[in-house]
Amino acid sequence: MHDDATLNAFEYSARMRRFRQVDVFGEESCTGNPVAVVLDAEGLDDEALRRFSVWSNLSECTFVFPPTMPGADYRVRIFSLNTELAFAGHPTLGTARAWLDAGGVPATPGVVVQECDAGLVPVRLGGDRLAFSAPARLRSGPVDSDLLTALLEILGIGREHVVDAEWLDNGPGWVGLLLDHADTVLKLRPDASAHPGRWDIGVIGAHDPGSEAAFELRAFFTEGEDPLREDPVTGSLNAAAAEWLIASGRAETPYVAAQGTAMERRGRIHVSSDQDKIWIGGRAEIILSGSAVL
Repeated sequence: MHDDATLNAFEYSARMRRFRQVDVFGEESCTGNPVAVVLDAEGLDDEALRRFSVWSNLSECTFVFPPTMPGADYRVRIFSLNTELAFAGHPTLGTARAWLDAGGVPATPGVVVQECDAGLVPVRLGGDRLAFSAPARLRSGPVDSDLLTALLEILGIGREHVVDAEWLDNGPGWVGLLLDHADTVLKLRPDASAHPGRWDIGVIGAHDPGSEAAFELRAFFTEGEDPLREDPVTGSLNAAAAEWLIASGRAETPYVAAQGTAMERRGRIHVSSDQDKIWIGGRAEIILSGSAVL
């Protein structure tokens, strides 16, 4: 017979799952966007995933499962607090780094293939920098006038600052605004209190020629009834923005984008292309390693 202490210890051990917290896109350590990664997530139900994601209070949390699609090295479910996403960029790089750190070996040397609700996403390995292949947008095209008016009211700027607006939805639902300059982007102080509802707003502005970064980006989103939040560095937004900027002749690869500056972060996103693929790259560094009890 086992006493209660032994049974409790056994139950506790059974609930321990490998865990990593990864800083993604930071130019130096702890200057990017953190993502929480729970490995060995088999057996956890949706409520457990959402509860842990909300508790983490990070912009995203991921859970790793065995793959179900041919060619995948693992399957990941991505949560932005309480909301599950089909795809997200910095969680993709962070999950790949965590999986490798935990002993994962890709079937194809030099490339990790991630399965998510958006399909298969290849991640190229290159030292401390990883890069994912930008998925196709689920929604593109111009933004209607009423929506643009609401976006400008939230951002607190006039139409004279807007160069263009486009849907940049490759999973999270971003709508993008290209502004007249990076300084305009950095000065934004958005407020969505007069416009309740779900918002996923990406803002882009070009730096002066010869600057360290070609573009400055900021990403604002809402979650439930919470006020508008800012994401430090956003791979999905940068991926969709790169597709838009390149296709419209406003950018040429390779280029570097900056994000997180307004939050005193130093996110750097390296955008490159080969043939018909756009690659979104950056550093991914393990900051915390241990176990999570779920």
